[in-house]
Amino acid sequence: MEPVRFVRVVRTSTSEVYVLWEDEERLGQMDLHYAHDVIHANIVLERETSVEDRKELVSQVDQEIVSSYLPSFDREDFLITLFRGHEVDSYSDGGGELGEEIDLEDDDDF
Repeated sequence: MEPVRFVRVVRTSTSEVYVLWEDEERLGQMDLHYAHDVIHANIVLERETSVEDRKELVSQVDQEIVSSYLPSFDREDFLITLFRGHEVDSYSDGGGELGEEIDLEDDDDF
């Protein structure tokens, strides 16, 4: 597996959400939650990956993101769960209904 590129889309004082990219292909999404000295991560992978690729991904997450927040010698635990799935739909309070296509060409604000 090529190194994964992490694009943060949300950050709060106790959590972050990243979209994971391998080259130009979306690999999945990761939610990180910081609870003092324990860090929880959920990763949803959108395609099949090998055990070795998943181990490399976990290591990369630890090295590039988690350890910058709390190094392994300072934390009690880093819990990570990986899922296999895909996005079915999305919803936003900012407009649009489930399943509705957004047409930016007709919007005068853009």
